[in-house]
Amino acid sequence: MREKTNVNDVDRSMYDFRNEEKDVYRVKEGLTPAIVEKISSEKHDPVWMQNFRLESLQIYNEMKVPDWGPSIEELNMDDIVTYVRPNTKMSAKWSDVPEDIKDTFEKLGIPQAERKSLAGVGAQYDSELVYHNVREEVAAQGVVYTDMESALTGEYADMVKKHFMKLVTPRDHKFAALHGAVWSGGSFVYVPPGVSVEIPLQSYFRLNAPGAGQFEHTLIIVDEGAYLHFIEGCSAPKYNVANLHAGCVELFVGKNAKLRYSTIENWSKNMYNLNTKRALVEEGGTIEWVSGSFGSHVSYLYPMSVLNGEGARAEFTGITFAGKGQNLDTGTKVVHNAPKTTSYVNTKSISKDGGISTFRSSVVVKPQAKQSKSAVSCQSLMLDDISRSDTIPAMDIRTKDADVGHEARIGRISDEAVFYLMSRGISEEEARAMIVSGFADNVSKELPLEYAVEMNNLIRLEMKGSIG
Repeated sequence: MREKTNVNDVDRSMYDFRNEEKDVYRVKEGLTPAIVEKISSEKHDPVWMQNFRLESLQIYNEMKVPDWGPSIEELNMDDIVTYVRPNTKMSAKWSDVPEDIKDTFEKLGIPQAERKSLAGVGAQYDSELVYHNVREEVAAQGVVYTDMESALTGEYADMVKKHFMKLVTPRDHKFAALHGAVWSGGSFVYVPPGVSVEIPLQSYFRLNAPGAGQFEHTLIIVDEGAYLHFIEGCSAPKYNVANLHAGCVELFVGKNAKLRYSTIENWSKNMYNLNTKRALVEEGGTIEWVSGSFGSHVSYLYPMSVLNGEGARAEFTGITFAGKGQNLDTGTKVVHNAPKTTSYVNTKSISKDGGISTFRSSVVVKPQAKQSKSAVSCQSLMLDDISRSDTIPAMDIRTKDADVGHEARIGRISDEAVFYLMSRGISEEEARAMIVSGFADNVSKELPLEYAVEMNNLIRLEMKGSIG
């Protein structure tokens, strides 16, 4: 039986549409103290944030570009616009959003999702949020869900100052420092003690401007005994110039609290996705990461969990799809910093048409983290003979009183499995599509498929009829 070695690319037509640029204001390309000061002025920052931005810029200039992952040599910050303000102000009414921007989010299914199954939605376009709303019954529980700028200067200013870039610091790496200097937009969430938000909150980030960067900051604090499911979606049209995404997510999970953080990143293939995400989990708390990475030219993405209290838990469930021209370096990090902490990692990656998928994990068990457990499982599937998949696990275990395991499997579609399905009357094309769907199923079912059009189109990979 002739082996087929090619699978057509995922259809991105619903994401590659673009609007005519109608931004009100944008800074010059590049990164200078004057540009950072201008962004700070545009944002009406308090003095401490102005100083923080300039200090971050200095750190950025002192640090080297990472040299251990995929090459980002073609990313030139002198060509990147770090702040683009769209032609609108933020509104809590969908009807007040300008038609061209509203049309973008309508095509992506955001308003329908809000009406059907979300407790609140924030929508960011380029460097600013254009829409933010939360249901009255959720707000009545004391839940705060607002844009970062409002939180920075409003009644929660002290809480923001206490937590902002304390978990991810500008000195963590060069692009964390960049974020600290030019961040704009993003969401602030606070869930009071004992409050359970039964339906999810969602933020969606759309980058429309070519040659621009998006640097949103998400700060979530889930207090003692509380629960929240937060969903983040990202996309951008494709251009012939480099775009950059260097956002930051900081999650604080209190004692016996639980936070599920789901992300679907579907950037276009001219995007450098250099995002940083981190969670701090206190005693008895739980962080659940659910991650889908489908777009971008190059990705560096490793959500990190710091299990800081006894009995804290972390779960990471991820799926990555790397096609032509993509080098996606993804994974996760876990630090067991207290006794009886547990972590579980389950990832699937699919590569095709010369795409490169790398799973990189780090598990650290500190001496004080006795009776802790960690299990890492990663599986990779290559759909042709020109793609690549690598697994790079690192484990640093500092106590003998721990249970740690790692399992990795890399392979291709089995001709025997295809033959078996064909013997049951299924076409070769459908058989291969079924195998890929089955491979991804136990990960993709964790993603919130019920309301996100994006997830329905990408998780299922549009495989049927696309194999040739």
